[in-house]
Amino acid sequence: MKFAKFSAVSAMILGLATAASAADYPERPINMVIPYGAGGATDISARTIAEPLGKAVGQSLIMANVTGAGGATGSVAVKNAKPDGYTMLFARVGSHSVNPAMKATLPYTLDDFRFVTVYEINPFACAVEANSDINSMEDLIAKVNEGGVSYSSSGVGSGLHLAGAMVLDEFGVEDPINAATHIPQKGGGEAVTAVLNGTATFLCTNSSALASFVANGQMKPLMVTTAEPVVGFDAPTSKDLGKPALEQLVGWTGIAGPAGISDEVAAKWGEWMAAAAGDEEFVSSMEARGSIINVMSPEDANAFIQEQYQTFKALVDKLGMRVEG
Repeated sequence: MKFAKFSAVSAMILGLATAASAADYPERPINMVIPYGAGGATDISARTIAEPLGKAVGQSLIMANVTGAGGATGSVAVKNAKPDGYTMLFARVGSHSVNPAMKATLPYTLDDFRFVTVYEINPFACAVEANSDINSMEDLIAKVNEGGVSYSSSGVGSGLHLAGAMVLDEFGVEDPINAATHIPQKGGGEAVTAVLNGTATFLCTNSSALASFVANGQMKPLMVTTAEPVVGFDAPTSKDLGKPALEQLVGWTGIAGPAGISDEVAAKWGEWMAAAAGDEEFVSSMEARGSIINVMSPEDANAFIQEQYQTFKALVDKLGMRVEG
């Protein structure tokens, strides 16, 4: 009986300590893992929101690019972290929709994370180097059918890898996996560089990663995957081209922690993200890159991510793109 009482008291004390800890959170700087390299869409989004988010949190945010394996290395680092809210991840379409759909041996599942929000949606755009003789998607598809065309991505099994294949498939290219040569890079920034230096013919990537190169005349957009035009991109939409299915091809950025994060910590992130995403400078900066700022609740974020996963899994199964190694 005494043991039962002792156990009950211990449980009560532990519960009070946990509640107090959540109430005081955060008491120290928070590690923010960016699972992709500098210059890519995830890095741009993370570093643009860092200042207003840090103000909302009231603690320093320690930003770190933990790269490798198409976003998996950084994701695993967060999955294995203590679920106390002090190690969080800038989750991305590639790491948490495409990777689970494409990679048979991925060292995590969506259930290993708690998504506290998705806050940014941005379309994909297909582009070539500005001086290329390819001036339209029609030109590009004709070149692909002739042979000798390549496209770059941020890695095997990445969102950019899937995007290139999805676009070619939607435009009726036979055997899109082999019709154009896939040239994987170590990140989204390097994928753009590969097109700029002639290593690859084209790429399909997030508008945010291309916007500055389009604005300064280095890259030529051929299409955006939206129903409406994207500011700064003088290119037809997928709707204009009769390919509305490509509107499903969008990038997104969210924040996640390990699966065991408490409701109290998740709720605080919801409040902070709402405040940060309302920062006018942040919003104008991201909208100038073609992004749409839309802060989702944890429930809406999880539903959205699952829908993305199912869309990409269906395409992977259709094209036989499953990566077994």
